[in-house]
Amino acid sequence: MEYTKLSAIPNLLSQYGKAAIGSVPVVGGSRDATSLPAKGVEVSGVKVDVANLAAYTSVCGLRLGDALPLTYPFTLSFPLTMQLMLDPGFPFPAMGAVHLRNEITSRRALRVGDELTIRSHAENLREHPSGLLVDVVTEIRTGDDDEAAWTQRASMLTKRRTSLTPAKDATRPEKPAPPTANEIGDPTVVQSVDEKQIAEYAAVSGDRNPIHVSGVGARAFGFPNVIAHGMWTAATLLGTVEGAIPEQARYTVEFGKPVVLPAKLGIYARGAVAAADPAWTITVRNPKKLGTVHATATIEAL
Repeated sequence: MEYTKLSAIPNLLSQYGKAAIGSVPVVGGSRDATSLPAKGVEVSGVKVDVANLAAYTSVCGLRLGDALPLTYPFTLSFPLTMQLMLDPGFPFPAMGAVHLRNEITSRRALRVGDELTIRSHAENLREHPSGLLVDVVTEIRTGDDDEAAWTQRASMLTKRRTSLTPAKDATRPEKPAPPTANEIGDPTVVQSVDEKQIAEYAAVSGDRNPIHVSGVGARAFGFPNVIAHGMWTAATLLGTVEGAIPEQARYTVEFGKPVVLPAKLGIYARGAVAAADPAWTITVRNPKKLGTVHATATIEAL
């Protein structure tokens, strides 16, 4: 894969303006839903802003230390993801895309004083029952490392009919009965989240997608109110087990029902029972509707 070297991290606010324009259908537009950008993008010499890191850990309920939380590099690299999605070769517009799954592999901790090289590329365009799915793969290295210290695979979905979409008249599988409190036990913690907190996360992360900061914008995409960022949820889950995360780890999150604000989240963290189990399995549910799952995550030791 070849990479276009950028002089600096792109401005995310400016990118959202371009994304909004790019979401308007254009006759003769080049997005054919079959191609991917020919090149990736890369930025070198990136350093962590300690004040931003402190604000991030505060809004996500994490500890502030020299080692970066597993999810923090997402905020550093997300403008590169947007850069790829704004490329005319990307198969669908950035606005309206759904972050369906996120997998982070940490081979060693990134630290505050590290100088980072970040590169991202898109791959694995494929059909999904709900639309088209693309993986944006991001790697972060320090110094002259041959192997990335931190790797992320973010699976982005655009909703549309595909050959895997069930027919409109197909019989839908019966939904399983929701679990009972006795079956799943008590939540490890019940977390409240409101629009103010998510507005703070939007400011810290730079991710001011309208669905997260504007009721009008959220309703335009079919949500009754603003929704929490999936990666805020992913970061908040880490706080439940912080201090017990393996030094070398793979953190995988499958996003479910959006968290419509304001909300309460029941977070269920369960440690490994058998040797083959992940170190942690974490589920986020609506504590009043236990069948509503907002996210399911695993933390595995490498």
